[in-house]
Amino acid sequence: MKLIIIIFFLVFSHLVFVSSVELNSTYNNETGIIYPKCDALLMGQFKCDEIEIDNITQTAVGCTSNGTSEITCHTAPGLQCNIDSNTNNNLSSIFKRTIKCRYTNGYSFELTLLLSVFLGWLGIDRFYLGYPAIGLIKLCTFGFLLLGSLIDILLIATQKVQPGDGSGYVIDFYGTIIEHILPNNETYIVPP
Repeated sequence: MKLIIIIFFLVFSHLVFVSSVELNSTYNNETGIIYPKCDALLMGQFKCDEIEIDNITQTAVGCTSNGTSEITCHTAPGLQCNIDSNTNNNLSSIFKRTIKCRYTNGYSFELTLLLSVFLGWLGIDRFYLGYPAIGLIKLCTFGFLLLGSLIDILLIATQKVQPGDGSGYVIDFYGTIIEHILPNNETYIVPP
């Protein structure tokens, strides 16, 4: 009985290994070599160029509104990968890899904070960020009798209020960016 279980395990593990190799690689019929897909390469099998930082937006050059940018990568010497997952003959040692970036649209954090401190009671900070309705209410009520202006100063300083178009603030690349971490369905809470 133990021998049957061992044989079953060996056959099953071989099938799982073969199917995982097939998913992340392509077989070249001419050479008989299995080439990995470029997006399935492991760390150490490739090296990417340094990220170019835009001087104006202080984020990666080419950052799109969905928060991604492409960077050129090179495989390790002697290794080629398949760029196109649909064909077997698109082999290369240079490929593009998608990275995450912080999309900005020109709204300066320092300017927003200064507008909020000095002209927040007129709603200029909210007009600048793209919230004209709140800006108009603050203008008509003198910043909710200055209480709303104080709250806005705190919200802008802690970066809770972001620009209305969904982009981030222009902050120095190595500046103090606050990233809010919120719990979701994958959050594990350690029991007391």
